[in-house]
Amino acid sequence: MNAAEPPAPALRFDDVSMRFGDGTLAVDKVAATVAEHEFVSVVGPSGCGKSTLLRIAAGLTRPTGGAVHARPGGVGFVFQEPTLLPWRTVERNVELAGELERVPKTERVERARAAIDLVGLGDFRRHYPRTLSGGMKMRVSLARALTLRPKLFLLDEPFGALDELTREHLNDELAGICARERFAALFVTHSVVEAAYLSHRVLVMSARPGRIGGEFAVPLPFPRAEKHRFSPELAAVAGEISRCLRASAS
Repeated sequence: MNAAEPPAPALRFDDVSMRFGDGTLAVDKVAATVAEHEFVSVVGPSGCGKSTLLRIAAGLTRPTGGAVHARPGGVGFVFQEPTLLPWRTVERNVELAGELERVPKTERVERARAAIDLVGLGDFRRHYPRTLSGGMKMRVSLARALTLRPKLFLLDEPFGALDELTREHLNDELAGICARERFAALFVTHSVVEAAYLSHRVLVMSARPGRIGGEFAVPLPFPRAEKHRFSPELAAVAGEISRCLRASAS
Protein backbone atom coordinates (compact mmCIF):
# COMPACT_ATOMS: atom_id res chain seq x y z
CA MET A 1 0.00 0.00 0.00
CA ASN A 2 1.25 3.46 -0.88
CA ALA A 3 2.14 5.50 2.23
CA ALA A 4 -0.18 8.28 1.05
CA GLU A 5 -3.18 5.97 0.80
CA PRO A 6 -5.60 5.80 3.74
CA PRO A 7 -5.85 2.46 5.56
CA ALA A 8 -8.55 0.05 4.46
CA PRO A 9 -11.77 0.45 6.45
CA ALA A 10 -12.61 -2.00 9.21
CA LEU A 11 -15.85 -2.80 7.38
CA ARG A 12 -17.16 -2.02 3.91
CA PHE A 13 -20.49 -2.75 2.25
CA ASP A 14 -20.31 -2.72 -1.55
CA ASP A 15 -23.86 -2.38 -2.92
CA VAL A 16 -25.11 -5.06 -0.53
CA SER A 17 -28.63 -6.40 -1.14
CA MET A 18 -30.63 -9.11 0.57
CA ARG A 19 -33.70 -10.78 -0.91
CA PHE A 20 -35.25 -13.56 1.15
CA GLY A 21 -36.73 -16.75 -0.21
CA ASP A 22 -40.29 -15.40 -0.07
CA GLY A 23 -39.28 -12.59 -2.42
CA THR A 24 -38.97 -9.86 0.24
CA LEU A 25 -36.22 -7.36 -0.60
CA ALA A 26 -34.96 -6.42 2.86
CA VAL A 27 -31.81 -4.47 1.97
CA ASP A 28 -31.13 -2.80 -1.36
CA LYS A 29 -27.69 -1.77 -2.64
CA VAL A 30 -26.27 -0.49 0.63
CA ALA A 31 -22.86 1.13 0.27
CA ALA A 32 -21.21 2.18 3.54
CA THR A 33 -17.96 1.96 5.48
CA VAL A 34 -16.76 1.88 9.07
CA ALA A 35 -13.23 3.20 9.45
CA GLU A 36 -10.69 1.81 11.88
CA HIS A 37 -11.46 2.89 15.46
CA GLU A 38 -14.73 4.53 14.30
CA PHE A 39 -18.09 4.17 16.02
CA VAL A 40 -20.97 4.22 13.52
CA SER A 41 -24.64 3.87 14.44
CA VAL A 42 -27.52 2.84 12.20
CA VAL A 43 -31.07 4.06 12.79
CA GLY A 44 -34.19 3.42 10.76
CA PRO A 45 -37.85 2.40 11.02
CA SER A 46 -38.77 -1.09 12.22
CA GLY A 47 -38.34 -3.71 9.53
CA CYS A 48 -35.96 -1.64 7.39
CA GLY A 49 -33.18 -4.24 7.47
CA LYS A 50 -30.88 -2.89 10.19
CA SER A 51 -30.45 -6.23 11.92
CA THR A 52 -30.16 -8.01 8.57
CA LEU A 53 -27.29 -5.69 7.64
CA LEU A 54 -25.57 -6.48 10.93
CA ARG A 55 -25.96 -10.23 10.40
CA ILE A 56 -24.48 -9.86 6.93
CA ALA A 57 -21.52 -7.97 8.40
CA ALA A 58 -21.01 -10.79 10.92
CA GLY A 59 -21.09 -13.43 8.21
CA LEU A 60 -24.23 -14.99 9.71
CA THR A 61 -26.26 -14.20 6.59
CA ARG A 62 -24.95 -14.23 3.04
CA PRO A 63 -26.14 -11.31 0.87
CA THR A 64 -27.90 -12.04 -2.39
CA GLY A 65 -26.18 -9.10 -4.06
CA GLY A 66 -23.00 -7.10 -3.59
CA ALA A 67 -20.23 -7.92 -1.12
CA VAL A 68 -19.09 -7.14 2.40
CA HIS A 69 -15.44 -6.82 3.41
CA ALA A 70 -14.14 -6.88 6.99
CA ARG A 71 -10.51 -6.48 7.96
CA PRO A 72 -8.90 -9.56 9.52
CA GLY A 73 -8.75 -9.64 13.30
CA GLY A 74 -12.04 -11.02 14.50
CA VAL A 75 -15.61 -9.80 14.91
CA GLY A 76 -17.52 -9.49 18.18
CA PHE A 77 -21.32 -9.65 18.05
CA VAL A 78 -23.60 -8.46 20.87
CA PHE A 79 -27.26 -9.41 20.34
CA GLN A 80 -30.47 -7.76 21.52
CA GLU A 81 -30.74 -10.37 24.29
CA PRO A 82 -27.79 -11.34 26.53
CA THR A 83 -28.30 -15.06 25.65
CA LEU A 84 -26.60 -16.32 28.81
CA LEU A 85 -26.59 -19.95 29.89
CA PRO A 86 -28.46 -20.03 33.24
CA TRP A 87 -26.45 -22.98 34.61
CA ARG A 88 -23.12 -21.19 34.12
CA THR A 89 -21.62 -18.49 36.32
CA VAL A 90 -20.70 -15.09 34.92
CA GLU A 91 -17.11 -16.25 34.48
CA ARG A 92 -18.10 -19.47 32.72
CA ASN A 93 -20.54 -17.61 30.44
CA VAL A 94 -17.79 -15.21 29.44
CA GLU A 95 -15.42 -18.09 28.77
CA LEU A 96 -17.89 -19.66 26.33
CA ALA A 97 -16.77 -17.68 23.27
CA GLY A 98 -13.19 -18.83 23.81
CA GLU A 99 -14.34 -22.42 24.19
CA LEU A 100 -16.18 -22.30 20.89
CA GLU A 101 -13.10 -20.79 19.23
CA ARG A 102 -10.91 -23.52 20.81
CA VAL A 103 -8.77 -21.02 22.73
CA PRO A 104 -6.55 -22.94 25.19
CA LYS A 105 -8.10 -23.10 28.68
CA THR A 106 -5.47 -21.07 30.51
CA GLU A 107 -5.65 -18.27 27.96
CA ARG A 108 -9.45 -18.16 27.79
CA VAL A 109 -9.68 -18.00 31.60
CA GLU A 110 -7.25 -15.07 31.61
CA ARG A 111 -9.17 -13.34 28.83
CA ALA A 112 -12.48 -13.86 30.63
CA ARG A 113 -11.20 -12.42 33.89
CA ALA A 114 -9.73 -9.38 32.14
CA ALA A 115 -12.97 -8.76 30.20
CA ILE A 116 -15.11 -9.13 33.34
CA ASP A 117 -12.95 -6.58 35.13
CA LEU A 118 -13.16 -4.26 32.11
CA VAL A 119 -16.97 -4.17 32.26
CA GLY A 120 -17.00 -3.69 36.03
CA LEU A 121 -18.26 -7.12 37.13
CA GLY A 122 -15.19 -8.36 39.00
CA ASP A 123 -17.19 -8.88 42.21
CA PHE A 124 -19.84 -10.93 40.37
CA ARG A 125 -17.73 -13.45 38.46
CA ARG A 126 -19.16 -16.40 40.45
CA HIS A 127 -22.78 -15.23 40.32
CA TYR A 128 -25.40 -16.90 38.14
CA PRO A 129 -27.52 -14.99 35.57
CA ARG A 130 -30.70 -15.23 37.66
CA THR A 131 -29.09 -13.01 40.32
CA LEU A 132 -28.12 -10.24 37.86
CA SER A 133 -30.00 -7.14 36.71
CA GLY A 134 -30.72 -6.57 33.02
CA GLY A 135 -27.85 -4.14 32.74
CA MET A 136 -25.43 -6.55 34.38
CA LYS A 137 -26.49 -9.32 32.00
CA MET A 138 -25.69 -7.05 29.04
CA ARG A 139 -22.28 -6.38 30.56
CA VAL A 140 -21.68 -10.13 30.67
CA SER A 141 -22.66 -10.38 27.00
CA LEU A 142 -20.28 -7.54 26.14
CA ALA A 143 -17.46 -9.15 28.14
CA ARG A 144 -18.01 -12.46 26.35
CA ALA A 145 -17.57 -10.74 22.98
CA LEU A 146 -14.48 -8.88 24.24
CA THR A 147 -12.69 -12.16 24.94
CA LEU A 148 -12.38 -12.69 21.19
CA ARG A 149 -10.31 -9.48 21.03
CA PRO A 150 -12.19 -8.26 17.97
CA LYS A 151 -11.12 -5.45 15.69
CA LEU A 152 -14.80 -4.89 14.85
CA PHE A 153 -17.78 -4.87 17.21
CA LEU A 154 -21.33 -5.37 15.94
CA LEU A 155 -24.09 -4.46 18.38
CA ASP A 156 -27.77 -5.09 17.65
CA GLU A 157 -29.88 -2.86 19.94
CA PRO A 158 -28.13 -4.21 23.05
CA PHE A 159 -29.66 -1.64 25.42
CA GLY A 160 -33.15 -1.41 23.98
CA ALA A 161 -34.89 -3.25 26.84
CA LEU A 162 -33.15 -1.36 29.66
CA ASP A 163 -34.39 1.58 31.71
CA GLU A 164 -33.15 5.02 30.72
CA LEU A 165 -30.61 5.50 33.52
CA THR A 166 -29.06 2.06 33.03
CA ARG A 167 -28.98 2.66 29.30
CA GLU A 168 -27.18 5.98 29.69
CA HIS A 169 -24.65 4.43 32.06
CA LEU A 170 -23.93 1.57 29.65
CA ASN A 171 -23.63 4.03 26.77
CA ASP A 172 -20.80 5.73 28.64
CA GLU A 173 -19.16 2.41 29.51
CA LEU A 174 -19.34 1.16 25.93
CA ALA A 175 -17.91 4.38 24.50
CA GLY A 176 -15.10 4.30 27.03
CA ILE A 177 -14.24 0.69 26.20
CA CYS A 178 -14.28 1.49 22.47
CA ALA A 179 -11.89 4.38 23.02
CA ARG A 180 -9.50 2.34 25.19
CA GLU A 181 -9.54 -0.86 23.15
CA ARG A 182 -9.61 1.07 19.84
CA PHE A 183 -11.95 -1.23 17.98
CA ALA A 184 -14.41 -0.17 15.29
CA ALA A 185 -18.12 -0.53 16.01
CA LEU A 186 -21.36 -0.74 14.06
CA PHE A 187 -24.27 -0.15 16.43
CA VAL A 188 -27.96 -0.61 15.60
CA THR A 189 -30.48 1.35 17.68
CA HIS A 190 -33.98 2.82 17.52
CA SER A 191 -32.90 5.79 19.65
CA VAL A 192 -31.76 8.84 17.69
CA VAL A 193 -30.34 10.47 20.84
CA GLU A 194 -28.38 7.33 21.73
CA ALA A 195 -27.01 7.14 18.19
CA ALA A 196 -25.91 10.78 18.21
CA TYR A 197 -24.39 10.54 21.68
CA LEU A 198 -22.35 7.42 20.97
CA SER A 199 -21.19 7.86 17.41
CA HIS A 200 -18.67 9.49 15.16
CA ARG A 201 -21.25 9.09 12.36
CA VAL A 202 -24.90 8.07 12.11
CA LEU A 203 -26.42 6.32 9.09
CA VAL A 204 -30.17 6.58 8.48
CA MET A 205 -31.88 3.72 6.66
CA SER A 206 -35.09 4.08 4.71
CA ALA A 207 -38.20 1.96 5.09
CA ARG A 208 -37.98 -1.47 3.44
CA PRO A 209 -36.21 -2.11 1.23
CA GLY A 210 -33.50 -0.63 3.42
CA ARG A 211 -31.25 1.90 1.74
CA ILE A 212 -28.95 4.55 3.19
CA GLY A 213 -31.11 7.66 3.24
CA GLY A 214 -28.72 9.96 5.08
CA GLU A 215 -25.36 10.21 6.84
CA PHE A 216 -24.50 12.58 9.69
CA ALA A 217 -21.17 13.31 11.35
CA VAL A 218 -21.30 14.21 15.05
CA PRO A 219 -18.80 17.07 15.59
CA LEU A 220 -18.08 16.43 19.27
CA PRO A 221 -15.12 14.79 21.06
CA PHE A 222 -15.22 10.99 21.39
CA PRO A 223 -16.04 9.53 23.81
CA ARG A 224 -18.59 12.11 24.90
CA ALA A 225 -18.57 13.76 28.30
CA GLU A 226 -21.79 13.83 30.34
CA LYS A 227 -22.16 17.55 29.56
CA HIS A 228 -22.65 16.67 25.88
CA ARG A 229 -25.68 14.43 26.47
CA PHE A 230 -28.16 17.32 26.44
CA SER A 231 -25.98 19.96 24.82
CA PRO A 232 -27.31 22.23 22.04
CA GLU A 233 -24.72 20.78 19.64
CA LEU A 234 -25.89 17.20 20.19
CA ALA A 235 -29.55 18.25 20.09
CA ALA A 236 -28.98 19.95 16.73
CA VAL A 237 -27.46 16.80 15.20
CA ALA A 238 -30.20 14.61 16.71
CA GLY A 239 -32.79 16.94 15.20
CA GLU A 240 -31.25 16.62 11.74
CA ILE A 241 -31.17 12.83 12.08
CA SER A 242 -34.80 12.77 13.23
CA ARG A 243 -35.94 14.85 10.27
CA CYS A 244 -34.10 12.55 7.86
CA LEU A 245 -35.54 9.50 9.62
CA ARG A 246 -39.09 10.79 9.26
CA ALA A 247 -38.53 11.57 5.59
CA SER A 248 -36.94 8.15 4.98
CA ALA A 249 -39.83 6.36 6.71
CA SER A 250 -42.50 7.93 4.51
